[in-house]
Amino acid sequence: MTTVSIKEVAARAAVSPGTVSNVLNRPEKVAAATRARVEAAIRDLGFVRHASASSLRAGHSRTIGLSVIDISNPFFTDVAAGVEDVASDLGYAVILGNSAGDSLKEERNLRVLAEQRVRGVLITPSTDEPRRLDHILDLGINVVLVDHPAHRPDLCSVAVNDVAGGSLAVAHLLAAGARRITYVSGPLSIRQCGDRLEGARRAVRQAGPAPGATLSELPMPGMNARYGQQAAEKLLSSGPLPDAVFCANDLLAVGLLRGLLQGGVRVPGDVSIIGYDDIDFAAASAVSLSSVRQPTHRLGRLATELLLDECDNPEGHAHQQIMFQPELVVRESTR
Repeated sequence: MTTVSIKEVAARAAVSPGTVSNVLNRPEKVAAATRARVEAAIRDLGFVRHASASSLRAGHSRTIGLSVIDISNPFFTDVAAGVEDVASDLGYAVILGNSAGDSLKEERNLRVLAEQRVRGVLITPSTDEPRRLDHILDLGINVVLVDHPAHRPDLCSVAVNDVAGGSLAVAHLLAAGARRITYVSGPLSIRQCGDRLEGARRAVRQAGPAPGATLSELPMPGMNARYGQQAAEKLLSSGPLPDAVFCANDLLAVGLLRGLLQGGVRVPGDVSIIGYDDIDFAAASAVSLSSVRQPTHRLGRLATELLLDECDNPEGHAHQQIMFQPELVVRESTR
């Protein structure tokens, strides 16, 4: 098999070998028309660069890592799409790792990313222990937290105010007349679950004693539709149903809705349900779900922009901790 060289690509595109190198490694520095000509020459000639060799010369690869806690959740799929959009535009590939909420698996994933000499890592940590990232930072690999605030000045982060989101959800239920509210979540050790619970409690406190509202908690081992259905079975077998249920994500809410409907419960006639994330399934469920919307795609895009700015502009880069505010979306599942 004949190997095509950079010089041959340069000759076909009528540019210098250095320009071809820039298209391969720093495409943002090349004018769009020139870049298009070089990319056409690469396609025509079937040029394939030796990625491992270029990585050794540069000390890193044109890849970044993304570690999330549950890739089966459409929330993280949308975040990943935002990451890939920016990375692809700038000539980077994305290596995805799914920790499944397991801190040991997360550590293994980070080790593999370091071995691959990734340029940087985007991570939604499985635990609220940012010091566990020190090892990869010590290797000179930049890190940006996604959907998790950075409580230290040497890290960038892009997150959503989940305390405010939990408060939005429960304040809406209270305003609609709910008094007995249950919060269904995953393990409260997950930062997002704990913050949304704090917001729910805040809404109940702010309502004051007059409404006589109560908030009970039903944490589940996981945050998918199967556990949501199990939560419905628990509620159906444990006495009077609550007036409303706030679920820590939409997958739990979809499963809960299915389980309650199968049990003959009217939603929202008997029980109101509100979820969190506003994934596509929320609007498309049998009873369209009210939810708390997060800017998922934008989270991924902005986090990637911050990461690559830190990689390419280390002297001028300023660490930022960006916090978005969530938005209430009211549909059929709440009164």
